[in-house]
Amino acid sequence: MARIIVVGNEKGGSGKSTTCMHVATALARLGQKVGALDLDLRQKSFGRYIENRRAYMAQAGLTLPTPDYRDLPDPDPAHGETAQDQRLTRAIEAMHAEKDYIVIDCPGSHTRLSQVAHTLADTLITPLNDSFVDFDLLARMDGLTGRIKGPSIYSEMVWGARQMRAQAGLPPIDWIVVRNRLGTQAMHNKKKVGAALEELSRRIGFRVLNGFSERVIFRELFPRGLTLLDLKDTGVDQLNLSNIAARQELRDLMTGLRFPSLSVGF
Repeated sequence: MARIIVVGNEKGGSGKSTTCMHVATALARLGQKVGALDLDLRQKSFGRYIENRRAYMAQAGLTLPTPDYRDLPDPDPAHGETAQDQRLTRAIEAMHAEKDYIVIDCPGSHTRLSQVAHTLADTLITPLNDSFVDFDLLARMDGLTGRIKGPSIYSEMVWGARQMRAQAGLPPIDWIVVRNRLGTQAMHNKKKVGAALEELSRRIGFRVLNGFSERVIFRELFPRGLTLLDLKDTGVDQLNLSNIAARQELRDLMTGLRFPSLSVGF
């Protein structure tokens, strides 16, 4: 049965779709069968990323390892209020037995589909920009003392998803908070955010990994649907230092996710 990877938070601009695409494509390059779903039914950034990839491959005459992206099936009016839930479960059921992994991108807001997806996650990846603005997504902090006052609404939703899985006798969610758009310098704010995340991780139970630094290359890859692992296949023989560093960040991320029986060999 497929391992379900949900990439979610309730804030836009944190790099969810970029993270989805790189994780899904890295898995495909490692020989895994990967399905892909996008629950942001309005924007569909993850879906458009894969569409761009397919279009580029057709134009360039290339064949690159690519996740199997599928739109959600149309809702069944007979299910009434549970129609949205049924769309997601039907989509997952269609891929569950034939895929090794299913990567699901959630919208940057609270929706019923996103809530259901969190309860289905074996691995939950929550990308955050490296700032206290995004930290507020996870917990409320006292501005004077810097102490954590309590979990945020999003953290409470994840806690609810964990409880539902426990009641159903399912394995616990492996929750990973990924720090994206890291600055290249060891700034004071960066250290404070890191310390606050480490403290919070012990209180509400997630792991912290470094994601991607702020790099121009990520904005250049999207129109062609490419990832850092595709550059040599598209004729880039000499990677610059920034690209090499970015590939190492992806390698470290994939290793840190600790997917069972998966060796990161790129």
